[in-house]
Amino acid sequence: MKITEANFLQSAQGIADSPSPDRAEVAFLGRSNVGKSSLLNTLTNRKGLAKSSSTPGKTQLINYFEIKFKTGNEELPYLFARFVDLPGFGYAKVAKSLKAEWNRNLTAYLEQRPNLQIFVHLIDSRHPLLDIDKNVDEFLKTIKRGDQIIVQAFTKIDKLKMNDLAKLKREYPEGIFISNLKKKGMIDLQNKITGYLFGH
Repeated sequence: MKITEANFLQSAQGIADSPSPDRAEVAFLGRSNVGKSSLLNTLTNRKGLAKSSSTPGKTQLINYFEIKFKTGNEELPYLFARFVDLPGFGYAKVAKSLKAEWNRNLTAYLEQRPNLQIFVHLIDSRHPLLDIDKNVDEFLKTIKRGDQIIVQAFTKIDKLKMNDLAKLKREYPEGIFISNLKKKGMIDLQNKITGYLFGH
């Protein structure tokens, strides 16, 4: 099964102005500058799908993308889901009042969105133990429903030495290890997503 189409659907500030919860959603979240936009573009094979900004923390809206998967099944040739690009946490230099509002909207989406099936937590492989990532991981574990999974995806593995990467893989046996630059780990991530959503 592979992604054949990916299109921007809409941006939203929170659940109230989000699209109808009628498709399974996969949320991508991570620290600003973790390589989220690049990953979404590489994963979907669409260069400018998710806009990356040179200013960390610039994305402040929840961005929805319609994803079409080809199944190879004649009776059900295509399946659909949404990828959801969430605002990066950490760096954002925004006013405190805006940040509080933004965090509230983001938390409400993560906790209350009924069709959210997969949390993809992106972690910079060079800094896997930052407090902010530990906190996010703990938060996701506390809100996770029985029908949801958390996927830890470690980005920028091309910047690691071989022995450091081997150590990381030992420490996180369930992790997915990604290099946007070398297009590594994309099939693993896609298979994890489609396997959980569609059983393929």
